[in-house]
Amino acid sequence: MKYGVVIFPSKKVQDFANSYRKRYDSNYALIPPHLTIKSAFEATNLEIQEIAQQIHDIAEKHEPLTLRVTKFSSFAPVNNVIYLKVEASQELEKLHNDLNMNFNTEPEYSFVPHITIGQNLSDDEHSDVYQSLRMNKVHFEEPADRMHLLYQLENGSWTVYETFRLGKEK
Repeated sequence: MKYGVVIFPSKKVQDFANSYRKRYDSNYALIPPHLTIKSAFEATNLEIQEIAQQIHDIAEKHEPLTLRVTKFSSFAPVNNVIYLKVEASQELEKLHNDLNMNFNTEPEYSFVPHITIGQNLSDDEHSDVYQSLRMNKVHFEEPADRMHLLYQLENGSWTVYETFRLGKEK
């Protein structure tokens, strides 16, 4: 089964992202707006129990962090993906690195914290949409105190397997 680890932003940021995603993101109905911390990976039902415990241990070592969403950006020309840029922070980088080092996996791409709002766009559509969006001002700053282990269902949608609070339980 396919799994991944994400942080869901607040409802306010999700509503903002979804106002664009419903038009430009082919995966709109499959997963809510999110920040991927650990890209999709395969695991068996037995393996995921141990992995979940490892993620729990990692979460305890990391304090809650602040997400700063600052602008629209794009991965073009590599991918026709438009996203909300989340400012990289030491805390976010360390959380991402700890998750990837713990599972001995090398990410396919370098870590660029973001919330996808458009993908699978034609070159022309991407160019038109991105040119209009990049002029918009974006500023959200909010705490994030949990991450989620998701799994993919047969229909391609993603759902939460387990939620992990950042920091030691008090």
